[in-house]
Amino acid sequence: MNRTVRTRTFLRTLVALLAFACWAPPALSATARAAPTAPAADCRALAPGASAAAERAIAAACAEVAAGTWYTWGGGHGAQPGATYGQVDPTDPASEHDPERRGFDCSGLVRHAYAQATGSDILNGIASQQYYTHRAAARFTAAQGLAPLLPGDLLAWGTEQDLHHIALYLGAGKMVEARQSGTKLMVSDVRLGSGYFGAVRVNTGQVTGHVHQTWGTGVWTKAEPSLAARRVYAFPYSTTIRVHCQKHAERVFAEGYDNDVWSYLPDYRAWVTNIYIQGPAWLDGVPDCGQNPPSP
Repeated sequence: MNRTVRTRTFLRTLVALLAFACWAPPALSATARAAPTAPAADCRALAPGASAAAERAIAAACAEVAAGTWYTWGGGHGAQPGATYGQVDPTDPASEHDPERRGFDCSGLVRHAYAQATGSDILNGIASQQYYTHRAAARFTAAQGLAPLLPGDLLAWGTEQDLHHIALYLGAGKMVEARQSGTKLMVSDVRLGSGYFGAVRVNTGQVTGHVHQTWGTGVWTKAEPSLAARRVYAFPYSTTIRVHCQKHAERVFAEGYDNDVWSYLPDYRAWVTNIYIQGPAWLDGVPDCGQNPPSP
């Protein structure tokens, strides 16, 4: 069964609201908010091995630290990468001045840093979309710690259903981050014991694999190709994905469509019904999982 998914345009306000996913541990005192954890001079690649693009991303983020740029809730999520005025976070009294301050939230800073490094807006999105980027060159679990990481890797905090903070690794156990309202961009010690989820190395070159686009809002990926399977991640809005393979499994009825094809997404280690992938019901050029099974 072939179908054409009509183009859907989502309000940028939705993007902005969903971008406010940056969080740091609560209970920072007024003194802690006012003082950065390390001087700006320490903001640089602190270990060898980073790619040239990663080095440039670090330099861009560190330039904002040196400039004394503020964290602002929702900052950095304008039409183009760069600092923007923030908004008031109704859950955080310290954000009352964010609308007066041009700056970045955590994912806004990462977006800006890699846009400066590559000349292209390759990491537009919220923290979870940046971690699950289809541009992943390598991924690292929390259990692996910091040993395999290189400067420029992205560190993420939260759970697979809610990744809420992201930062740039500098090496030597340090990172540069936009942490929380009331503070400026800073260099911090990596907080491995505070919900650290894992890391991803960004591929700034050509993307390999079968790249597609989702549609719809709040579309869940699943641990197995079944509606009853455990939820892994919900696409907040149209998202670029990499598809490894597809297969016939549980039939799904949604949005006026009827389809039994599911695709495996290696970046999420999860499945999604093809109903929410733009294109035909059986994606052209994507192999059957029977001939190309997902890696364990």
